[in-house]
Amino acid sequence: MKILLYAQGLKVIGKSGLGKAIQHQQKALKYVKVPYTLNLHDNYDILHINTYFLKSYFLAKKAKKNGKKIVYHAHSTEEDYKDGFIFAKQTSKFFKKWLVRCYALGDVIITPTNYSKKLLKGYKGLEDKKIVAISNGIDTDFFKSNENYKKSFKKRYGYNENDKIIIGIGLYIRRKGLVDFVELAKRLPEYKFIWFGKSPLAAATEDVKSAVHTKLNNLKFAGYVEQKLIREALGGCDLYLFPTLEETEGIPIFEAFAMKCKAIIRDIPIFDELLEDGKIVYKAKDVDQFERKIKKILNNQLPDLTNKGYEIAKERDIKNVGKKLKEVYESLK
Repeated sequence: MKILLYAQGLKVIGKSGLGKAIQHQQKALKYVKVPYTLNLHDNYDILHINTYFLKSYFLAKKAKKNGKKIVYHAHSTEEDYKDGFIFAKQTSKFFKKWLVRCYALGDVIITPTNYSKKLLKGYKGLEDKKIVAISNGIDTDFFKSNENYKKSFKKRYGYNENDKIIIGIGLYIRRKGLVDFVELAKRLPEYKFIWFGKSPLAAATEDVKSAVHTKLNNLKFAGYVEQKLIREALGGCDLYLFPTLEETEGIPIFEAFAMKCKAIIRDIPIFDELLEDGKIVYKAKDVDQFERKIKKILNNQLPDLTNKGYEIAKERDIKNVGKKLKEVYESLK
């Protein structure tokens, strides 16, 4: 059994969450000793396809015609598309129809969570498809806390020893909560805020452009950085703020958990099932709640939940992901 792991435009998407997910698939399959290739010209038994672009669609069509089994990985939904870049809301229905056309080619559809599985099951054309929820996973061998990160992180970005630092991670899109992140920096000048990640501002909505151009003494935009610096930031900050409005999984929060980093997330449906407010992580519905809870967390007025989050992170280790992927492949033999 040999798997063709395919993602169109990997050089472009490599810096995104999708790019990270594909890297994790490779590591996961190595752990469970499942042979795979990234070369379209190699022989393979099962096509595991990660993208919905035109070339990806025709590759899946050709593979099906040649009798190959197909695993289509549903990383995207209409819901996480429509509150992103400019014109996304206007084109979301077309996007949904295209997703269905692509995903329907799979003998099995994999999606990161039960939440995204439920969304896909509600799409006309996918109701009867086999859909399996498997996390994109985190590398807990890589995301490990280290007492040296706090010092190196503060030195790298010019912070003082006593500064309280709040980080955010994501592309320059409204869905990631960037606008609220900047608003909180305005409201909480006693704390330092730094955002990691970027994408072309030309494609961003006007409110996001305005947020990124905001000049505050306590706000920095670090741009895209390598994963080792994300790890350092999670290990060196005082709080990870995840104000996202919609996710199919939200891997950064689990990476924060693995680093035993204090965190607060937006109270949205995807986190209802797994992450109980005040038990596993702290949640807020709006900017006012974020402001109040951030102050309490950083003033140690709320219990430390980092050990609870760490247990959740371990469940999503890529070694466990590899076992689940192998089970899906074997079901197609």
